[in-house]
Amino acid sequence: MIKRIFVLSSVSVVTLLVLLALRWPQALWGLVIVGPLIGIGIYDLLQRKHTLLRNYPVIGHGRYWMEKARPEIQQYFVESNIDGTPYAREYRSVIYQRAKDSCDTMPFGTQRDVDRIGYEWMSHSLAARPPAEHETRIRIGGRDCRRPYLASHLNISAMSFGSLSRNAILALNTGARLGGFAHNTGEGGLSDYHLAPGGDLVWQIGTGYFGCRDKDGNFDAGLFEERSRYESVKMIEIKLSQGAKPGHGGILPAAKVTREIARIRGVPLGRDVISPPAHRAFSTPRELLDFVARVRELSGGKPVGFKLCIGYRSEFLGICKAMLESGILPDFITVDGAEGGTGAAPVELTNSVGMPLRDGLLFVNNALRGSGLRGQVRVIASGKISTGFHMVRVKALGADLCNAARAMMFAIGCIQARRCNTNQCPVGVATQDPGLWRSLDVEDKARRVANYHARTIEAFLELLAANGNPCCERVSPEQVLRRVDATTIRSFAEVYEYVPIGCLLEANPPEPWGEIWERASSESF
Repeated sequence: MIKRIFVLSSVSVVTLLVLLALRWPQALWGLVIVGPLIGIGIYDLLQRKHTLLRNYPVIGHGRYWMEKARPEIQQYFVESNIDGTPYAREYRSVIYQRAKDSCDTMPFGTQRDVDRIGYEWMSHSLAARPPAEHETRIRIGGRDCRRPYLASHLNISAMSFGSLSRNAILALNTGARLGGFAHNTGEGGLSDYHLAPGGDLVWQIGTGYFGCRDKDGNFDAGLFEERSRYESVKMIEIKLSQGAKPGHGGILPAAKVTREIARIRGVPLGRDVISPPAHRAFSTPRELLDFVARVRELSGGKPVGFKLCIGYRSEFLGICKAMLESGILPDFITVDGAEGGTGAAPVELTNSVGMPLRDGLLFVNNALRGSGLRGQVRVIASGKISTGFHMVRVKALGADLCNAARAMMFAIGCIQARRCNTNQCPVGVATQDPGLWRSLDVEDKARRVANYHARTIEAFLELLAANGNPCCERVSPEQVLRRVDATTIRSFAEVYEYVPIGCLLEANPPEPWGEIWERASSESF
C-alpha cells in the first residue's frame, strides 16, 4: 500500500510541478488536473477488478489506453509446429473475455488465412446435435487403484507456490473448487494455499521431493504418506521432466525464496533452488514403476502417474517394456510439450530441447497402442491448450484429457510482462513481493478461473455437438482436417501414423518402431 500511495503522490507532485512551470492559474491546478488525478488514483486503489491499477494507480491506465489504440486482433499468442513456423493464432483476448464472463464472439468471420498450408479445422455434421448440458467426467484409475478420480476434460497444469504468489495459488484453487476441476500443485510442494480453499489437487512430486523430503533431499516415505492422505489430494504425479526445460531441474531464483517457501520446500533461505536433473528414488524404467506402486500404496490407493517431455524414444519404450514385464501400470501419463512455458529456464533448453506436444503425444499414444496398453492408461496433454478446438485436436491426436497453465494465468490477470524470474510481476501473479501480490483479489480472480473453465468446456461441447459426436470419448483422427498443400486436404488419420494395437508384441513390428523397440530396455534409461 505504501508503494502504491507513493506512486499516486509522485504523479500528483510531478503534475503540480509541470503546471507551475507553465504558470497556469492556481485555481485550475486542483480543479482541472490534480483533483481528477487524485480521484482516479483513489478509485484505482479501492477497486478490486484490476491488479495492475491497484499496484500502479493512474499510470497503470497507460497500458489499457495502448491496448485500445490497436485492433483486438493483434492481441494473440503464437504456437509453433514441428519446424517452428507459426501455424495458429488464438486471441488472448478471448481468454480474458471468457474469464470475465463477457462476449467472446467475433465479427466478420474467421481471422485466419484458410488457404494457408497447415491450416486446420474440424468436420461438422448435417446431423448436428444440441450441445450436452453437462460435461461427462473421465475416470482415472487402473486395476490397482482403489480410489479412482473422476476428472474434468480441462484442468489446471502444474504451477508451484514460489513461482506463483500465494494469492495466485489461492485464486486458482478456489476457481478449481467452484468449477469442479483439478489443480496441479507443481513440484514446489503442497502449500497451505493449495489446501485452504478445498479444491481438488494433483500433488506433483519432482526430483527435489519438496514437501516430502528428508534433510538430505531424499524422498521421505513417512512424510509423503501423511500428506498424501489429505482429502483434497486426489492424484499423485511424479515429474520426470518438464517441457520448458527438459533434462534440467526446476529453478526458483533466490529473490523469490521467502522464509515461508524455504519452510514449505525444506530448503535454505536466500539461495537459488535448483532441483536435481534426475530422480534419486529410481534410476531405471523398472525402478520407476516400483516407485509408482510404492507411492500408490502409501497414498491409500489414489491414482498415480508420471509427467514427461519426450526425449529419446527408446527410453519411453523401455518404460512400456517394464510395464509389460512387471504388470505395474501408472494410472495416467502426462505428456508435456516442449512449447510449454515457465517462469525461469535457460534459453537454449527452452528453445532447442525436447519434443513438441503434437509429436510427443502421437508417440506416446502409439507406443501404448503398440504395446497393447493404451486402454489401461489415461493420457493427459499439456502445452499451450487454451480453446475448445485445442481440446478436440489433442484428443484426435490421442489424449484423454487436457491441462492448461498459460490460459489459467491469463484468467487471473497475467499480462505477459515477462518478469516472472525477477520477482517483479506487476499484476501480483508470479512474485513473492507482498507489495505486489496483495493487490490480487482472490475472490474476483477465482471466479474468473471458474468462468474461463466453464465457457471453454461449453465451447468444447458445442464443437462435439456440431460434429454430431454423442460423447467426449469418441473424438477420432478422421474428424480433424489439415491443408497439406495448396490443393490437398487430409484428415489427421491420413497425415499421422496410428500404429495397430499390439503390433510391437508381434514377431516383426513395423519400422522404424521395430528397431527402436529392440534398443529399448526395462533395465536402463
